[in-house]
Amino acid sequence: MTATPLGRDYRLLWSAAVSSRFGDALRTPALALLAATLTRDPRAVAVVTVAGQLPPLLLGLLGGVYADRWDRRRTMALVDALRAAVVAALAVTVAVDRAGVPALVATAFLLAALGVLFDAASFALLPTLVPAPALPAANGRLQAGTALAGGLLGAPLAGVLFAVSPSVPLTVDAATFALAALLTLALSRSATGPDGREGRRGRDSAGRSVWREAADGVRWLRGEPTMWRITLLSAGTNLAISALMAVLVLYALDVLRMPPAGYGLFMAAVVFGGLAGALGAGRLAGRLGTTPALRAVLVAQTVALVGFALVRHPVPAGLALAVFAGGSTVWNSLWAAYGQGRVPTALLGRVGATQRMAALLTAPVGATLAGLAGAAYGVGPVVGAAAVVFALVTLAAWRALRPAAPAPDDAEPTTAGTAARPGPLRSR
Repeated sequence: MTATPLGRDYRLLWSAAVSSRFGDALRTPALALLAATLTRDPRAVAVVTVAGQLPPLLLGLLGGVYADRWDRRRTMALVDALRAAVVAALAVTVAVDRAGVPALVATAFLLAALGVLFDAASFALLPTLVPAPALPAANGRLQAGTALAGGLLGAPLAGVLFAVSPSVPLTVDAATFALAALLTLALSRSATGPDGREGRRGRDSAGRSVWREAADGVRWLRGEPTMWRITLLSAGTNLAISALMAVLVLYALDVLRMPPAGYGLFMAAVVFGGLAGALGAGRLAGRLGTTPALRAVLVAQTVALVGFALVRHPVPAGLALAVFAGGSTVWNSLWAAYGQGRVPTALLGRVGATQRMAALLTAPVGATLAGLAGAAYGVGPVVGAAAVVFALVTLAAWRALRPAAPAPDDAEPTTAGTAARPGPLRSR
């Protein structure tokens, strides 16, 4: 598996993704800091955050349709060029002291909406760049690169650049989008699909309703039992993960008695755990097979999360959380590879978008419930409840992903394994 060459086009796509993620890690805290400098109204600050979370839920299926209609290489390059222009415009507005909360809201929404189309096209493009046996390793390396660029490089640098000038992190972000667009354009023209017929797909579907095309992706996913089960399991784990993340900082400070100065090191353990998991995903799939590996990962995560809920010292808690984060990136890599190796090329954008939407629907529910329960009972019980939910999902997975006797022409590949979260503890 690890000896399988990934090739020039994959290296270009990896570089584009890492460049873009680095810019994201600079922009996201910059938007939050800008909002806080413009107003102290929590409702206004929250609106900026919500504006960036709505597009994947509102526009996800449409993004999948157009990722399947249009040339994916050109679509990704155009989207990154547009995102560069949007962020550059905000940087100029901030530099001349004309930015307001409405401008931040509009920017957050536009970038997230464009990101929906980019993510769908990127998910569909990857299996045309690398051999099927290398998909778990390819997805793992993508996750590792984006985790490194975002968690270890971009996030610590964001505050420093913002202190220099609020427009600086935005300017750098615009440059990273422009670089990503150029790297994507450098992909070979044949990389848009194995048969090079993306343009024909667009012409053939021109007379059809976009919603009818979106429904094709939903129906295909519902008709593939294993992929549908994995999607539902991801939705269940996201309920627990989003609840955990909603109270994590309070849990670390109030329950684990961690000093505020140590919280950065605590979260660094999460980044390193996610990085290790991403780099090991391909080897694990090659050794166990994809669905057995997914079951094993959930077991390891359950043990880690239960341990995190029981210990009361920052060091073992940090280690447990690192293991949990590593499992998340392994799951994401294998889930993506499993779908990319099975979905027809013409449906990859729509099926991937359907999976992401279904898996992400539970994230706001988990965060909301965690906030309400934490206010009523404290954050300790919330973490315990998240561990219980995760354990129940693992029990369901142990049965739902149980290997069946494969037919001779439909055996489950053990070297090729779909998701949604680039970071180690983001919703799947």
